[in-house]
Amino acid sequence: MLLENPYVPILFMIAVAMVFSGVFLGLSWILGPKKPTESKLSVYECGLNPIGNARERFSVKFYLVAMLFIIFDLEVVFLYPWALNYKDSLANGQGLFMLAVMGIFFVVLTIGLIYEFRKGALDWAPKKKLKRPQA
Repeated sequence: MLLENPYVPILFMIAVAMVFSGVFLGLSWILGPKKPTESKLSVYECGLNPIGNARERFSVKFYLVAMLFIIFDLEVVFLYPWALNYKDSLANGQGLFMLAVMGIFFVVLTIGLIYEFRKGALDWAPKKKLKRPQA
């Protein structure tokens, strides 16, 4: 009865991955060299010495663009189940309806993207205003 459950293979793969990673982490900790030196304990940043403070503030625009990316990235996740079911819906005669629904979905996403673009949410730096020479 347990083997008939469709989630058993997924749970098995998760268990195998956890055991595999645990074994290799343990082996690297046991067999790895343990001779700390000043150069080994120093901070490594792309091969260069770190410059500046790690607590440096980032612009709010960075977080805004990151959140917008996550939102649009999650919206794209809805395309996968739709694409998988679209072939079956073509056979059932509902292909045109599903295509129209996805078209509406894309129109709403495009309107949201245009709105964000016009509001300046995707601009990294503020636009510089040109001063007119006074006559």
